[in-house]
Amino acid sequence: MAETSPRLLLPYLQAAQAQKHVTHNEALRRLDGLVNLTVEDRSRSAPPANPVEGAAYLVAAGATGLWAGWSGDIALWADGAWMRLPTRVGWRVWVIAEQLMLVRLAAGWVTLDAAMGLLVRGASTDLAEGALGSRTRASVIEASVTGLSGSSVTTTLTIPARALVIGVSARVTTAITGATGFALGTATEQSAFGAGFGISAGSLAQLPITPRAFALATPVRVSAEGGSFTGGALRLACHTLSIGAPA
Repeated sequence: MAETSPRLLLPYLQAAQAQKHVTHNEALRRLDGLVNLTVEDRSRSAPPANPVEGAAYLVAAGATGLWAGWSGDIALWADGAWMRLPTRVGWRVWVIAEQLMLVRLAAGWVTLDAAMGLLVRGASTDLAEGALGSRTRASVIEASVTGLSGSSVTTTLTIPARALVIGVSARVTTAITGATGFALGTATEQSAFGAGFGISAGSLAQLPITPRAFALATPVRVSAEGGSFTGGALRLACHTLSIGAPA
């Protein structure tokens, strides 16, 4: 008869075994750590100095000390000692410090969205990836513009080379003065991303455009309408798609 269960390695009681409660309690400790599995964090490669009873950690790479050889596994502090919970493909764990769900794959731990191929939130996200490494990526690039002055302002917001732009958006954070409106565009096309936008604080410019490809990196320009800028501030965002060739 095997000494442990095949999946969770729970110790079995053996025939004519003495002190059966010791084996039984060890199995209960493992179950207590594994059911609804949560860990405090995943950044430690060595045990904390003063662990709390029942605390568990996803052991980071390069584990040392009492956790040596446990990298990628769960370390559970129970009854004054560390217990190793060897992980298996398909396990899921909630990381309290990051408010994040992870899934164990053959290659290691990954986020739940990555494991399921879901869209994730971020400034730049791959929407699709081919088996040979090609990809389609959506990105948003942001910048703030303060102290608007003159007939136009070339901003620090730069459209990346070889990007497909689907729009440039803006929010007025400080009311614009001197002009009656503004346009968003480039040095060669003043209203490429729209015109006639409001100047009061909180006004939005969020007009999608027919997607346009930019071969070279191109700064976004804010142009005054009905006068010249004498003040005001904006937050800008450029919304793009880009492609990556196979590796």
